[in-house]
Order: sequence, then structure tokens, then C-alpha cells
Amino acid sequence: MAQPLRRIFNPPYNTGNENWVYNDNVNDPRIRAWLGKVVGKEGEDLSRHDKWLCMMYPRLKLLRQLLADDGAIFISIDDNEQTNLQAVCDEIFGESNRITTFIWRKVDSPNDNKVPLTPDHEYILAYAKNLASLHLAQKSAPEIVKAYGQVDEDGRRYRDRLLKKNGRNSLRIDRPTMYFPLIAPDGTEVYPMHDNGEEARWAMGRAGIERNERAGTLIWKQRKRGDVLVWEPYTREFAPDNPTRPYPSIWYDLPTMRQAKALMRDIFGNTVFDTPKPHELIEQILRMMNKKHAIVLDSFAGSGTTAHAVLDMNAKDGGRRRFLLIELGDYAESITAERVKRVIRGYGEGKRKAKGTGGTFGFYELGPVLMEQGRINEAVDVEELRRFVFFTETRQGLPPVSPEEPYLLGTYLEQAYYFYYEHEQTTWLNEAFLSTMKTRAERYVIYADGCSLSADELAARHITFKKIPRDIMRV
Repeated sequence: MAQPLRRIFNPPYNTGNENWVYNDNVNDPRIRAWLGKVVGKEGEDLSRHDKWLCMMYPRLKLLRQLLADDGAIFISIDDNEQTNLQAVCDEIFGESNRITTFIWRKVDSPNDNKVPLTPDHEYILAYAKNLASLHLAQKSAPEIVKAYGQVDEDGRRYRDRLLKKNGRNSLRIDRPTMYFPLIAPDGTEVYPMHDNGEEARWAMGRAGIERNERAGTLIWKQRKRGDVLVWEPYTREFAPDNPTRPYPSIWYDLPTMRQAKALMRDIFGNTVFDTPKPHELIEQILRMMNKKHAIVLDSFAGSGTTAHAVLDMNAKDGGRRRFLLIELGDYAESITAERVKRVIRGYGEGKRKAKGTGGTFGFYELGPVLMEQGRINEAVDVEELRRFVFFTETRQGLPPVSPEEPYLLGTYLEQAYYFYYEHEQTTWLNEAFLSTMKTRAERYVIYADGCSLSADELAARHITFKKIPRDIMRV
């Protein structure tokens, strides 16, 4: 994959209140026994955690395959399944690729429901595809510059630190090698010394002091020690141009769900989603990933927060991030996609007009499943099959059908691709079919139900035979 794929993953939380239906198309008889059953509260259904994990496991396996080598996945979850989910992620991604578990404060207002405890936080599990290849950015910290309270003649902010160590472990006996003379501007030798007469030590060794001397950042100042004027060395530190600090693992300074609901009211004019997340939460993840050309996929898109965050970040820093949203809920078009439209044009239909972020996007509804229990779904149009096979083989769009060769998909890199298939009859790669082929190429890939040619005959004619449907599934 040419561009890194980052992932935001916000699965159903399994709280026991949503009555979600486990309806995956799987073949394992133990899982098939659960298909279509409503998963109730834990007291009613002691296997609800098993079912939730069975729903999650194949999705996480697939998502890991889609990740770029330097990509990462961020999974939002609450207390109901956090420990179970971490165990599954440790297995799939590897415990050594666990970045951390972030804690996000989602509530900032007091709860008046007369309960002794309120769940004010959620978790974000973060895993890398390969932690050694992941390069996370630090958090921008412009406030750090305020600690540099002086300005030189060039307008650079700086601070001077006393080279003599004070406080704990500051005596000569603590680090004897740090006790040596420096030559002051008047040529005298200066040793580290506390005002009470105790021998001190320097805060760095000879090599560090020599680096500061060469850089011109070893500064000498005079002050009185009692009635004596003494020289003391300082190291000058200049304020960084782009100050940063590490991201904390507890995120308490971001907008909460209350602000997210208020934003949804601004966009739609009313509250259309019960549990939206603030787009600033996703933006923090995007800043931490520090990839302005990343592809960001949200496998449970919900209200479209991830798209909003990507568009907003691109507008702020000139990035060209792209997003993919997947949503199975019946609100995918009316809320998820509609929010993206309104964010692009600056809300417009809500309570206030916001600055638009620009950009375009497409909304697509998935058609019928391609394969059913190892067979091609006859409800799938043959043209869709042709388009799928040619793209998976070449990563190219399907050319127009040739009237003279209806089974030709197209050519790519000196190789011709044929898809010899009919819904209601068996097709065979044989001499009769070869006689109908008019396209000349160095090599051929031919799909058919069966093949009557020998391996030697195929090799002699530079043909790779692929069996339908077996090799479609392998693709």
C-alpha cells in the first residue's frame, strides 16, 4: 500500500442495553448456532461476552492485514469489554506492539441521578502493526517558551542555568569526577563550591562543558559570596522553535460528549445521535500519528466524527489525509454521510454557520455478498464479478467489454486476463475456447469452471489457469 493506513475503531460497547444482533455469515457450527439471536444482558445470557468477542475477532484480524507497516489502530471501548478486548488485541497484534491504553474523560458535568458512582471515562486501546516502525509525534507545547524569560540581541528567548549542581546529590563526594577546575574570564581557576564552604560538583562532565564552550553557550557571571566577588559559570539554553512534550496517557483536557452533542445540534438543528464523540478527540490521534497524507479508516463510523476530524485537520495544516467510513446502521446516509456533506459546506442547515473545510467524498451502498458458502452468489451481476476479478488481479479499472471477445477482461503489463463464466452453465478452458481468443499477449490468465488442458499444454502457451470459484476466493 503506497500510503499508510491509520485506523479509528469504535465498536459497539456491549453494555447489555442495546440488544445488538450477532448476524455474521460464518461457517463454524458453534457460532452459527448464535446467528440472528439477540444478545441480552449478562444475567440473561452468560455467553454475551463470548459472542461479542466472536464478532470482534475476525474484524480485528482483517483490520491488522489492512494496516500499513507503520500504521496503528485506536479502539474506543468502555469498562464492559476493555479487559477482554485487550487480551484479544494482545493475541492478534502482539503484546509487544501495544502502544498504551489511553483514558479519555467523556463527562465534565456533575451527575444528579443520585448514584454513588458515575462512569466518567472511556478507554482507547492503541496498537501498532509494528511498533519498531511507528513514529509518534509529540504534543505541541507553545507554553514551554514562557519558561525562557530573557531575550538576546537577536530576539531569541533564552534562560541561563547555573552549571554548579544544587540540591540532592550536589556534593563532591557524590560524583568525584564532576569536581574539576574551569578557567574564568580573568584566568583564575574556579571550582564548584557551595556558599557554606562545602565542595560541590558540576552538573555535567568535561565533554558536555566543552560542547557548550564550542557553541558559545557557556556564560560567566560574577556575584558576591559574602564579601568576595566570585565567578560562576552558566549554560545558556535557547527556546525551541517548535516546543513539544510527550502526550499523556490520560486525556482530561479535550471536549467531552456534552460538547459533541452540542456540535451535532449546531450541524443538524437537533440531537440526532445519542453518543457522539468530539472530533477533537480524533484530531489528537491524527496529530500524534503525524502523517499528513495518511488514509484513515473508521470501521464503525457512527455519526461521522472521524471524517469531520480529517477534514478539519486538513484545513488547519494543509494535509491531504483521506478517510474511509463504514457504517451498517440505518442512519449511514441520513446522519453519517449527511454530516460529512454539511461539514464540507460549513453546516448551513443547523443553528449557526461554520467555516467550511472543503473537499469531496462519495457515498456507496454495498451490494450483495460475492461468495456464499464457497459458491458465487447468483444475485451478483456478472459485470460486477468481472470488475472485481480484474481489479484484484491488476488494481486497475475494468475496460469496456469488447464485442468480439466478451470474456476478455483486459490486458495489463503484457498479460491478458479472461473470465470465462456463465451463471447457469459450466465453462471449460479447452481447445475450443482458445480458438475464440483474439488478443495476443506474452502471458494469459484465464478463469473458468474447469480445464481440460494438461499442465504441459498450459505452460507451452504461457497460460495460468484459475478455477472458478476456488481461485476467486483466494484472490
